[in-house]
Amino acid sequence: MCTAATYKTKDFYFGRTLDYEFSYGDEVTITPRNYPFHFRHIGTMTKHYAMIGMAYVADDFPLYYEAVNEAGLGMAGLNFVGNADYKGRESDKDNVAQFEFIPWILGQCASVKEARVLLEKINLINTPFSQELPLAQLHWIIADRNEALTVESVMEGIKIYDNPVGVLTNNPPFNEQMFQLNNYMNLSPQAPQNHFSDKLPLHAYSRGMGALGLPGDLSSQSRFVRAAFVKMNSVSGDSESESVSQFFHILGAVDQPRGCCDVGDGKFEITIYTSCCNTDKGVYYYTTYDNHQITAVNMYKENLDDSYLVRYPLIHGEQIKMQN
Repeated sequence: MCTAATYKTKDFYFGRTLDYEFSYGDEVTITPRNYPFHFRHIGTMTKHYAMIGMAYVADDFPLYYEAVNEAGLGMAGLNFVGNADYKGRESDKDNVAQFEFIPWILGQCASVKEARVLLEKINLINTPFSQELPLAQLHWIIADRNEALTVESVMEGIKIYDNPVGVLTNNPPFNEQMFQLNNYMNLSPQAPQNHFSDKLPLHAYSRGMGALGLPGDLSSQSRFVRAAFVKMNSVSGDSESESVSQFFHILGAVDQPRGCCDVGDGKFEITIYTSCCNTDKGVYYYTTYDNHQITAVNMYKENLDDSYLVRYPLIHGEQIKMQN
């Protein structure tokens, strides 16, 4: 399971956690403007916005988990098991395979507003990448510095929701996740007042009690509530270091340590990596489960007019700075 979030100070930041029991061999991947995207049913996109994100590259095709483009638009796909539903081809629609969705949007759109136009005629179809890589059941968050939306392809068709919190996790469907926030409207970063009874001398005996009731488990609904609360109440300076640090703290609220989510056969779901991308500067930051030091890759230090993928394997070993 996973959590995606947005954050805005002076610049706009977009990122996510990827929580799973194993890795496919993820790499920070830069797709230059002239890399040809060969789509299965809608031809080839030879020129497009450059983008950077985390991907598994198969047969020289970047299967992006999340990415941002040079125009400042970000997009991430998160597990939506049991609810995602993809269709057959339709002659009057743009037939885009699920694994092509991120480059299809980020290659052409500079904003959420432009993405909405493409979404009006999209049909996410049930074409797998290969026999070895079957269809992933996903839904998506698309965001820029002004707005965010959630896209779900379900049995009834494509659902598009405004996403005012700029957060996405997994199940249930997004409109249900948002509705559940009503149960937590009493939470506050401030000390609570006694509304229990004016006949009892109740008082706060610890800092942080305004957030009593904030769920702490690892379920997707609870992570949504927790990430939304932390993100919506976050305060930081607007420097790059302060903003990036705060973003990692926001997603740190939903970090999954090994051992707490047993998926059977001696395997545990963990936060394989956490990402944060400055969409204005094209700098992709990440940490991994075994490496808490923030590593950065700058898209603009590469030749973005090239036609070949640029790939950076993740640094997994813990980087410890000794002070004496």
